Order: sequence, then structure tokens, then C-alpha cells
Amino acid sequence: MANVFRKWYEQRFHDEEAMLLLLILCTGVGLILFFGEILTPVIAALVLAFLCQGMVNYLMRYKVPHFFAVVVSFIFLLVLEFASVSVLSTLVLGQLDNFINELPKLIVLLQERLNELPERYPAALSEEQVAEWSAAMNAQIADFGQWVVTFSQSKIPNLLSFLVYLILVPVLVFFFLKDKDKILGWFGGLLPQQRPLLKQVWNDMNGQMANYVRGKFIEMFIVGAITYIVFMFFDLRYAALLAISVGLSVIVPYVGAFLVTIPVLMVGYLQWGLGPEFVKLFIAYLVVQLLDGNVLVPWLFSEAVNLHPVAILLAIMFFGGIWGLWGVFFAIPLATLINAVLTAWPTLQSEFSAT
Repeated sequence: MANVFRKWYEQRFHDEEAMLLLLILCTGVGLILFFGEILTPVIAALVLAFLCQGMVNYLMRYKVPHFFAVVVSFIFLLVLEFASVSVLSTLVLGQLDNFINELPKLIVLLQERLNELPERYPAALSEEQVAEWSAAMNAQIADFGQWVVTFSQSKIPNLLSFLVYLILVPVLVFFFLKDKDKILGWFGGLLPQQRPLLKQVWNDMNGQMANYVRGKFIEMFIVGAITYIVFMFFDLRYAALLAISVGLSVIVPYVGAFLVTIPVLMVGYLQWGLGPEFVKLFIAYLVVQLLDGNVLVPWLFSEAVNLHPVAILLAIMFFGGIWGLWGVFFAIPLATLINAVLTAWPTLQSEFSAT
């Protein structure tokens, strides 16, 4: 057994660069685990820098100097941030406030609708089943109310931090864009000059990470905007709040679309019941989801590495469990990174052994 382990170790880790790559990966995981919350503004700035770098590259292709391209991209980011905060503070927060105020009435209305189901569908549902659903729903509502109170008490002190991030993150983005070559050069100076394994993994991940981040934000915007138009067409209540939820749901593949469907259908059911308007809303919403999964996603992520759905779900559970929302957002790129390392490692190691 010891000989088997020794041979495996010599094949995989006898090279110094392989050990260096393992050290870099372990350091990255350690930073995420122990300093993830502290590094949140830095990570957010890196994500936005990936978004803005595409505009910088586009402007530089038309002979725009690098500094001016960075300034234009930075101004665009500030305008987008201001517009997003304005929409969030007016439209969405207003609907959220209305929803919280009307929540008791909605609960009563939902219970009344549930009590009507055994009369309308006696062959499918019984009064005992509806009573069990009502009891379970009341228990969940009580837990939800307690969570809202706890969440509000814990997050209100962080409002000042959020306002600081609104200023700090754009500043970091500006310097990440302006001094990109200097920063990468400094990190490169800490590594060996001969690093084929690291270069292969970096080249595989750099373009894919940038394309994934930009593609996700574009997908979130398109899906959210189209869903909002659909909800407004049907005059659905809390249209903006639900549309933003649908847009954000694309961060979590498969699971997000399923989870966000529940509140959409619940609001439609409370507003119209199981009538023609509810059926039309469900069909329109289903068409949006199908277009997103079968047209928009393949178009935006055509160059992404294909991962099996099981691998994606496992990555979401693992990285989301250790890193929260950021782990969910970066689950696919991190899974792709692991796949790139596993793919590149044996090939280069066999080349090293042959020499």
C-alpha cells in the first residue's frame, strides 16, 4: 500500500510547479473560508472589473488610448450603479413595502382559496389534505415572520457598510482596470519564470471566467427585463419585485428557476385563482424560461466548458455551502477550474516524466 501511494505521489507531485499549483489552490480556498466576508468588496470589484474589461478591450480596438478607455468604462459603471440604486430604492422597495403590509391579507386569501379546492375538485383533494396543508403553511409563515424580524435586526447595522461599499467598490474597479498589467506583473513576479502548467490553467480560465461573468450579467438583465414586460402585460401584482427575483434566479442553474416559479405562481393564483389569466401567465412565464434555457444560454455561453448537470449541482451545493451567494455565483467557473486542473495536470506530468 505504501508503494502504491509513493508511486502515485511521484507521478502527480514530484514536479515543483505541481506543488506550487496545489499551494495556490489551497491558499485560495483558505482565503475564501476564513476571509471571504472581509474580501467581499474586493471580490465584487473583480467581478465588475471583468464586466468593464470587455468595454475597455472594445474601445482599444478602435485606437482609443487605454486610460481614456478605462475612464469611459468607469463612467458607464457609475451611471449604471446610480440607475440601479434609483430603481431599487423607488420601484422595488415600494412594492416590497406593499407586500409586507398586505401579507396578512394575502395569507387569509390563500387559506380561503385552499378551502375552496375540495369543493371544486372533490375527486382529487379532500378536506383533510387541505387542513394539513393549511397547518403546514401556518407553521412556515410563523418561521418566516421570525426570520424577517431576525434578518432586519441583523442587517440594519450593516446599512452603513453598504453605503461605504457603494463608494469603495467603484474605486477598486477603477484601479483594477487602470493598473491591470502592473497587478498581474507583480503576481507573476512571485512565481517561477518557467511555469507551463500554471500558464495552461490560467489561459484556460481567464477567458472563460470573463465570458461567464459578462454572460451571467447580460442573462440576468435580459431575463429580468423580458419577465417584467410579461408581468406588466398581465398586470401582475408586485411585477418589478418578482421580475428581479426571476432575473437573479439565473445565478443558480436549474434550482433557481424552480424556486422562483413558486412565488410567481402563488401571486398569480391569489390574484386570479385557477382561471384563464392564471393559465396564460403560466404559459408566458414557461415560454420565457424555455427561451432562456434553449436560446439565450447557448448563445451567451457557447464557449464555456460543458459540465454535466450533476457536476453543476454538486458545485453549487459545495461552494454555496462554504461561501454563500458568491460561492453559488462562481460555482460553475470554480467547477470549470477544477476540471481544467485535472485535465492539464496528468498531460503535463506525463511530459515531464518522458523528459
